[in-house]
Amino acid sequence: MLTPQGLKGKQYRVTGNSYPRLGRPPRKSRKVMALIGSLLALALIALGGVQLYDIFTGKGKNASAQACASPSGKALAAPTPTPDASPGAPGGDPHAIPQPAGFKLNVFNATTKSGLAGRTADEFTKRGFTVDKKGNAPAELDKKVPGTAVVIAGPAGAGAATLISSQIAGATISTDARTDNSVDVVVGDSYNALLDETQAAAALALATKPSPTPSTTGSC
Repeated sequence: MLTPQGLKGKQYRVTGNSYPRLGRPPRKSRKVMALIGSLLALALIALGGVQLYDIFTGKGKNASAQACASPSGKALAAPTPTPDASPGAPGGDPHAIPQPAGFKLNVFNATTKSGLAGRTADEFTKRGFTVDKKGNAPAELDKKVPGTAVVIAGPAGAGAATLISSQIAGATISTDARTDNSVDVVVGDSYNALLDETQAAAALALATKPSPTPSTTGSC
């Protein structure tokens, strides 16, 4: 007597060349496979939803930035705090544009036009600048400024020099070794008057316009 698989416990006698017809395999294994397939599908849907959420909220971008590494393979260090950019502040940026009254301005006349330094100093004073000295240009510059004006400052007065040069059309900037943020303006043969305040503001905006930086989208 034989009890083949699929005959549900019934016993059959095998005679001759005829064999009992086997029934279908149990459905339990098919149900298990279907359940596993459903769970995998739900997991994929959930993962896709999380990724879309990160993309739309920007979290994915931040995660990518945090994952960037230096060429040595080490993670990039966190950026150091930016010091106070105000002129005169400890560690401040000397290229930051100060307020007109935030530095001393000296006005010198390198031409043969009498009283030009005084008139120019008065114009600067009306705009809120603090004029310290005014008079004829020193010998090394007297009658040697062919353009409108030359603006002279030390490294600490870079921002102040930019501000002063924006007040005079065609003014050039020169650097000397002084350690404070004072500025000298030496008017030359082509100088007539300061730009009007609207023109000066436009010139300052152009002079301080930041240079475009290369896009780093999609890369470290």
